[in-house]
Amino acid sequence: MADVNFDHMIEEIQANIQTGDLLKARLVLDHFGDLDKKSQNRLLYEVSRGDIHFTVPLLNQLLTAHRALSETLPIVRETLISHLIAYPEVLVQALRDRSISDKTVMIETAGELKLEEATPGLIDLLAHTEDNQTIKLIIDNLGLIADPESVNTLTDYLYAADRELITAAIHALGQVGTNTAMHRLAERMGTDNELDLIILSIFAEVQDQVSLEKLNDTLRSHYAHMRIYAKDELVRIGDKAVPVLIENLKESDSDLLIHTLNVLGEIGDESAIMPIRTLLNTVPKNANVRFAAYESLALLPLRKGAYTLAAGLTDSEDHVCTAAARAIDRNFNEILAAGIKNMIRPQNDEARHIVKIIVNAQVDNVFLSLAHEEYFQELALIYLPHAHRDIKSHYEALLKREGLDDFAVKIAGDEGESGSRIKVCAVDDSRMILNIYKATLHELGFDPILFEFPAGAIEWLAKEKPALVLTDLNMPEISGIELTEKIRSLYSKDALPVIMVTTQSDVQDHEAAADAGVDDILIKPFNADSLRAAMAKFIKV
Repeated sequence: MADVNFDHMIEEIQANIQTGDLLKARLVLDHFGDLDKKSQNRLLYEVSRGDIHFTVPLLNQLLTAHRALSETLPIVRETLISHLIAYPEVLVQALRDRSISDKTVMIETAGELKLEEATPGLIDLLAHTEDNQTIKLIIDNLGLIADPESVNTLTDYLYAADRELITAAIHALGQVGTNTAMHRLAERMGTDNELDLIILSIFAEVQDQVSLEKLNDTLRSHYAHMRIYAKDELVRIGDKAVPVLIENLKESDSDLLIHTLNVLGEIGDESAIMPIRTLLNTVPKNANVRFAAYESLALLPLRKGAYTLAAGLTDSEDHVCTAAARAIDRNFNEILAAGIKNMIRPQNDEARHIVKIIVNAQVDNVFLSLAHEEYFQELALIYLPHAHRDIKSHYEALLKREGLDDFAVKIAGDEGESGSRIKVCAVDDSRMILNIYKATLHELGFDPILFEFPAGAIEWLAKEKPALVLTDLNMPEISGIELTEKIRSLYSKDALPVIMVTTQSDVQDHEAAADAGVDDILIKPFNADSLRAAMAKFIKV
């Protein structure tokens, strides 16, 4: 302080303001840090009185030369930003001013103001900047401005050598949000799964036609986590995604059809009903497609024509029959009731099979419509006394509520066997599939431990070890591959076999499953015989 004469500094800065001598004014401000706070405020006051073209560079110098001022004397930054907001043309000029070395405040203010006039200056600044942090700052603020004129420049950074700059460019193009910007992001996909997920998250937010189509295309991905993400986001988007999804139903790719039907069912939009029924009318060769179609219809309100669902009860695959039964129960009416009675009245092999499906599917509307008929009771009692305890308990309670106590008593069966059964864990996000597991594993002599959410299975497996785990592949939040990796952190392959039971036929998925520690893969749909054969490779069945 002894070498600094404050009065001389004030006189000098006042003279510099009058003459417009920025160079000398900067030399004066080099000693700003040597002043006490009161003197700093006085000097700042004098600076702020100058012409705006003179004041802005000086205030910026104060901030860049004395970094602590943003905290100790916030009025410096506030005054600079205030001037830039009041005079945006000065901000634009400052971005191109080569004498200003650090333009951080100008760049940030341009972004906050969404000042499109600043776009050319920011783009020019990018061309003359080598510091990655400054480049990222400019990219971030070009995104905030969202000027379509910046798309080409931002696209260049999608292919930068620095991953942080690539990510910044992705988000910036997402903020621009034009069709061209979305096309450029779509073109960037395919080489890096992590970046692809970021781009998909942008598409999920923008939701223009390009974005919806790209999310839809991701249902074809060879990577489970990509498909799962796309399915979750399409469900979240809802009705807006339905037209794009319906177009998929004209395709022949079974995996794509299954994923599409799953999503349409969860969205629940009625406009999907006719296209799904049209698909079913073609009787797809792949049973998993037929299952997914009926499963979707079970989630949709069929106001008319529900009788066509009855055909599903005679499908060659039990899975499909169960899904059809659920769809029937969801849309049950007098015509369906009469039709099903006609199907089971002959009490032949087909009738017995249909009754077995009705029992195991736990379709209450259908069951109660038949429960008073002696021929139905006779067929149902072939299966009910030997059904899983949960199924028996369910029907006992249902029948007692309806006053059919005599029928309820007959289904009690033997309750002493469940404690001695070996536990097998099954994980699938479809409640319908879990119901099938419950009936099938019980039929095979096991005690099924069922989980709709993989996280619950992981928690249980950390405490108990079953004889075997059956897991789906495509599940939200935690895929079957990720679940297997978690299991392998707890148990070796010798200690606990894992079978992946999936509709997915993709070789890449199967290789990823094997790498994660899956012991075998069983393609859905399964029945008691195919499940027995798969499990028998590892445990006694």
